[in-house]
Amino acid sequence: MARILFTGPLGHGHINPTLGIANELVERGHDVVYAAPEPFESAISGTGAKYVPLRSKWSEMGEEAGPQFHGQAFAKASELALVETKHMTEQLDALRADGRLQRPDVIVHDGPVAWWGRGLGHDWEVPTVETWPNFVSNRHWNMQKYIKVNPIDPVFLRFLWRLRRFLRSRGVSGVAGFMQGASAADRVVTVPRAFQPSGRTFGEGFSFVGPVLTDRAHQGSWKPPAEAAGRPILLVSLGTAYHDRPDFFRMVTSSTAGRDWHVVMSIGDRVDPAVLEPVPSNVEIMPFVPQLAVLEHASVFVTHAGMGGTVEALNAGVPMVAVPQMAEQRANADRIEELDLGLALDPGNLDADAFWHIVDSVGHRAKFAARSEWMQAEIQQSGGAPAAADVIEAAV
Repeated sequence: MARILFTGPLGHGHINPTLGIANELVERGHDVVYAAPEPFESAISGTGAKYVPLRSKWSEMGEEAGPQFHGQAFAKASELALVETKHMTEQLDALRADGRLQRPDVIVHDGPVAWWGRGLGHDWEVPTVETWPNFVSNRHWNMQKYIKVNPIDPVFLRFLWRLRRFLRSRGVSGVAGFMQGASAADRVVTVPRAFQPSGRTFGEGFSFVGPVLTDRAHQGSWKPPAEAAGRPILLVSLGTAYHDRPDFFRMVTSSTAGRDWHVVMSIGDRVDPAVLEPVPSNVEIMPFVPQLAVLEHASVFVTHAGMGGTVEALNAGVPMVAVPQMAEQRANADRIEELDLGLALDPGNLDADAFWHIVDSVGHRAKFAARSEWMQAEIQQSGGAPAAADVIEAAV
């Protein structure tokens, strides 16, 4: 039995893909500890792992203060990530000092954001395995196509100086190697290799295990109501962080009456449902929906193309209409179109006619359904949680 420490950031898209992996390792008899921000206590405890609470600096700054690594915001996002890394490191140091956190045999941490996992691995001199819930990069493909970094941006230069000073204080040399996770024993990528751009060029050090989805009975169930009989189901959701779009939801609601679709729409917690009235009888509106349950019945998924929702749709074999709103989402939307898994819409230039034209195109053209079924089969062969657990055990 190995002692395995997981750690991740404040972000559903970074924690949720790891829960099934933690549960698999618990089922194999390992001693699994998961240190993460407090909002995830229930979900983590449900895996059987021992939960260790951490406080996020981002939550103190406001719900939208987390880093968004895109466009002109990249430098500021990097600074925010470093602030969180220092804050998490201080807490983990205190937990180690008083014996509440013991030296593990391996550390599993989120690769894109939870940089403190790399620091812990260096301090304890134990192997680390990074989890990546989005596209990864190598010399054949990287996100620089979508994220333009100005190397002489004063904010970015200040970040590099602060990062170098912090790493030196921890006895870590080499900023580039640290940021690239060069010391990681492996990277567990919860994206199917077939969906990763240039996926075949990623060799040793990258294990594409595909989506790791866990039971979400706590979110409730959903079945098509009687009035939806014979109608295709359209799921509409802009995720947990990009849903403050009353104009978009109003456009969908106001144009759905009389159409041969039953719409299930998740509007989040920032849009007042009253502004969407009157609501046609073939539209269901909820703050949040049991997404996996709805996808079981959906014919098309209108999504912001965050990777979490994207791989859920791929896993369910549901074609997508992508409405991307930031760099990572644009990359996902481009890949969706490239592989004929759906089509993309410009979020800044939406009207009802364009929206329904593309929804009907995706819903009624056989090639999108066929390609979605192909990707679903690819995912079923990716290995999921057992394959990820094998990688982590091999690193011990």
